[in-house]
Amino acid sequence: MVDRDVSKKSLLDRYFKITDRGSSIGREVRGGVVTFVTVAYIIVLNPLILGSTSAEDAGAKRDVLGNILPVSQVAATTALVAGVMTILFGLIANYPFAIAAGLGINTLLAVTIAPQVTWPEAMGLVVVDGIIILILVATGFRTAVFNAVPPELKAAIAVGVGVFITFVGLVDSGFVRRLPDAANTTVPVGLGIDGSIASWPTAVFVFGLVLTSVLVARKVRGAILISVAVTTVLSIIIESVFHAGPSKGTNPYGWNLGYPAVPEQVIGLPDLSLVGDVSFGAWTRLPALAAAMLVFTLVLANFFDAMGTMTGLGKEGGLADKDGNLPGIGKALAVEGVGAVAGGLGSASSNTVFVESASGIAEGARTGLANVITGLLFLAAMFFTPLYQIIPVEAAAPALVVVGAMMLTQIRQIDLSDFSIALPAFLTIVVMPFTYSIANGIGAGFISYVLLRVFTGRIRTVHPLMWVVSAAFVLYFCSGPLHALFGI
Repeated sequence: MVDRDVSKKSLLDRYFKITDRGSSIGREVRGGVVTFVTVAYIIVLNPLILGSTSAEDAGAKRDVLGNILPVSQVAATTALVAGVMTILFGLIANYPFAIAAGLGINTLLAVTIAPQVTWPEAMGLVVVDGIIILILVATGFRTAVFNAVPPELKAAIAVGVGVFITFVGLVDSGFVRRLPDAANTTVPVGLGIDGSIASWPTAVFVFGLVLTSVLVARKVRGAILISVAVTTVLSIIIESVFHAGPSKGTNPYGWNLGYPAVPEQVIGLPDLSLVGDVSFGAWTRLPALAAAMLVFTLVLANFFDAMGTMTGLGKEGGLADKDGNLPGIGKALAVEGVGAVAGGLGSASSNTVFVESASGIAEGARTGLANVITGLLFLAAMFFTPLYQIIPVEAAAPALVVVGAMMLTQIRQIDLSDFSIALPAFLTIVVMPFTYSIANGIGAGFISYVLLRVFTGRIRTVHPLMWVVSAAFVLYFCSGPLHALFGI
């Protein structure tokens, strides 16, 4: 029996290269669990962005015909596609990068695309987006662009991703909040409620941040997982005593996502009716140029969000080479492209690499085995969605802030004494959180890098692909005027 177990471990080790990457099966399992805990909110959030409980609701996300996507069905397909794609990415690419429905693209679908077409047609555009990305991977173009980015900008992307996920954690926890429009202020965000930590959920976040920081600083094994578990238990106790209630967008003192109370129902069969409900009729419903512009926007957002996220995660996990390139990046990019196709086919929106995977990497994950664990938990979540909802985002957000601080160390690789490098790096870092988009930050950095190189007499140092990509970003940033110019 012992020999058989050793043989199994040896096979697992050889396949995932666990020892070669300085990890262990225990670390990979812990990392996979931590990643799931920090990413699981997408099972709740994606249905809220794409779906509606009733077409009669004032805020229902209706398509051009007035139809909606039922919340329960979106939740089921969100978990299904995330589980399958995360496992596939782990088995093929062998990196601990979870894949799930991408934030930003789902909002684009709900707010911009669906009102112009039907929901099946909107998902058909996502499928086309994924096919184009796969073609770019097959031709080597996507990998070539990834490798053409200067090392300094790759480091800046990693730092920007760190600042971005920190901002996500602060906003999701309520520590940083949008301020209501008022005549006497132009400040867009502020601390808590009226400048103070006035809600129990935000206080729980602060506790979790202190606990996570102390455990990580003391190098406690399983620090992040321990912190999330302890903070969740504390959340349940506080909610049972003080009854803060869920936020639901109207209660600023409530829990933002996830409600720390024992659910009435723990298990149930998932409704997968939306799988395969796809149409390519958008190309006949809309002018061809209009449909093409929508796909172009999807492709550019997918292309560079994934590139930026993989760059940041690879550098944080010590998986990249000295130039910031990931070995076998072609396979990783190909699987990520399949995620867009799968997300469209599942009506869950385009699936992409999730930056919150950094929490699992911080826990020690270095191989695709962690992804297999995360993926299996996603698949289980289809049946246990109510149970996972008791983990409030305030309990998971501290991990994002701590990991963001870890990723900030990459800034040492940037030569800030050279302004032609310093400014593009700076714009890359700050535009990501300020516009809530990794792709926007990359675009600002690329365009400024090319311009400064040209006007400082170093045009020959610019890789040809940087010109191509920067031009694409100019079109991307000017999409509004282009829409107005062509009347679409």
